[in-house]
Amino acid sequence: MRDNDIQLVTYVPDTVLTPLFKCLGEDNAVNMMVTTREEEAIGIAAGAWMGGVKSAVLMQTSGFATLPNVLASLTVPFQIPTVLIVSERGTLGEFNLGQSLVCRTMRPLLQSLGIEHHTISRLDEAYFIANQSIRQAIMTQAPTCLILSPLLTGGKAA
Repeated sequence: MRDNDIQLVTYVPDTVLTPLFKCLGEDNAVNMMVTTREEEAIGIAAGAWMGGVKSAVLMQTSGFATLPNVLASLTVPFQIPTVLIVSERGTLGEFNLGQSLVCRTMRPLLQSLGIEHHTISRLDEAYFIANQSIRQAIMTQAPTCLILSPLLTGGKAA
C-alpha cells in the first residue's frame, strides 16, 4: 500500500485481518479509521478519493454482502478506484453457513459489476498482486478487490 501512496484505511473489525490492522496501525504514513458498516467504509474511502487521498477498505466476506448497492451506484459509475481487501471466509472447512453463502456469491457479483479481482493464496505472490492491482485501480479509476484466501491467512477456526 505504501508504494501506491495509500494514506487512509477504513475497516470493519475482523479477527482474521487483525495482524494486518496491527501492521498498518504501526505505519505513521497510514491513518486507520474503524467503521460500523462496510458501506460506511466505502463512503469514507470515496470521499477521501474526491479529496485527493488514496485509501483502501478492509473487511471479511460476510461484510461484502452489504456492498452491491454502494458499488453499483457510487464507486463503479463515478470511477472511484476503491481498493477492497477482503478476508475470505466460507470455504476450506468453514463452520458458518452464512459465510459460505456469501462466499459463493462474491466473485460472481464482482464479475457482474466489472470489478477486477484477484485472490491471494501465497505470501510470495502477495506483494506483486496487491501492488499491481492497486496501481491498475488508480490508473484506470476503477475499483479493485483483493481476496485473501484462507491458504494465506489461516482462516478462522470454530
